[in-house]
Amino acid sequence: MIVQDCTMVSARNEFVDHCLELLATLGTTRSRRMFGGHGLYVDEVFIALIGAERLYLKVDAQTRPLFEAAGCTPFRYSADGQSIALGYFSAPDEAIESAPLMQPWARLALAAALRARAAKPPAAKRVTKARPRSGSASSAPKKV
Repeated sequence: MIVQDCTMVSARNEFVDHCLELLATLGTTRSRRMFGGHGLYVDEVFIALIGAERLYLKVDAQTRPLFEAAGCTPFRYSADGQSIALGYFSAPDEAIESAPLMQPWARLALAAALRARAAKPPAAKRVTKARPRSGSASSAPKKV
């Protein structure tokens, strides 16, 4: 199932839609515009990004060698005159052609994203202090 991000409808393009269809065999997919490209999610797990009309899948230490052996290249961007690589590698060209060819690569990306999520410490819960409501009996002065 493909879910459209309602805020993104005007920014959608055919390549994004095609990539969402390729990943849809794994679960519910959606895209979100980010940094001049798109982030792609499967069941709310961020597994891929699109930059310059190219699909990049999440990798980690376990999956990177498989992507490198297939001739895939890392996603890079420039900041302050430096080239910075992220944990995403291009999808193999043949995998872009069909969902069955993409499925093993997408599964690797999903597994890498889930491992990364599991490795993060749980977010600290935000504690809010209870405030008395204005005009309530608790905020009125007590009679002695």
